Amino acid sequence: MQRIMLATDFSERSDRALRRSVILARQHGAALEIVHVIDDDRPRRIVDHEVSDARHLLGEMARTLKDMDGVACTTEVLLDDPFAGILKAAGPPCPDLLVIGPHRRQVLRDAFVGTTAERAIRAVHCPIMMANGPPVGPWRHVLMTTDLSEQAGNALTRFLAAGIAGDAMRSILHVFDAPALRLAMSASMSKEGRHDYLEGLSREAWQDLAQFIARAGVGHAEAVVRHEETTAAREILKTAEVLNADLIVVSTQGKGAAARMVLGSVAQQVLRDAQCDVLVMPTVIV
Repeated sequence: MQRIMLATDFSERSDRALRRSVILARQHGAALEIVHVIDDDRPRRIVDHEVSDARHLLGEMARTLKDMDGVACTTEVLLDDPFAGILKAAGPPCPDLLVIGPHRRQVLRDAFVGTTAERAIRAVHCPIMMANGPPVGPWRHVLMTTDLSEQAGNALTRFLAAGIAGDAMRSILHVFDAPALRLAMSASMSKEGRHDYLEGLSREAWQDLAQFIARAGVGHAEAVVRHEETTAAREILKTAEVLNADLIVVSTQGKGAAARMVLGSVAQQVLRDAQCDVLVMPTVIV
């Protein structure tokens, strides 16, 4: 990993993203670029004032990082719609990683869907990391997730090849579905029948995950299988909590119906509710 970009709005939320970016830059010897986008669809005097303040803050930030952390960085102020500005800053050429701060959790109705973060994750063609957890050091345990598709395998292969997680312990999770339990007939299923049904699906899931690991070249990773008892996202979050994972890796599925990974429930809910960092790997590279 050679180039890390941080999109900051100077909020306390962005502080975590800044510290995580610094940790990664030092760990990988990567160049750090800090970008701030100012909405230019306002009166000129307001925009000019914000530009002056932003350049001053970025200058102070750069000096502090160099003096205190030994990390040199470049800074840039862009005038644009926040979403469009991030897209322009992030390429092409794309950075190896784009780091953003967590969304405003208190805004429940539109905390994620339609925000700049969600739109950027959908449109930017580089890995995007949302810094939710306390940035106290390199990640210790990475939880990779997969739906066993070829696209997910490609995304995880690129994630490992980039060395983003460093020497962290790795686990890989597959959440399997049990469709019969959602049907009306499940009410008439005996306890033993339900157990046998889930046992059969679990065995198949373990076999499928083992084949996926071998096929995708994921390497040394602890395999984990869970039944989608609630939702896939909740099972991912529960697994991360049990394993004490400090980074969750999910992947998008490109355009069309498969894009529900971001626009629908799974990645969206993980990003919204995770207490640890979340990395979204695109499956489509352009």
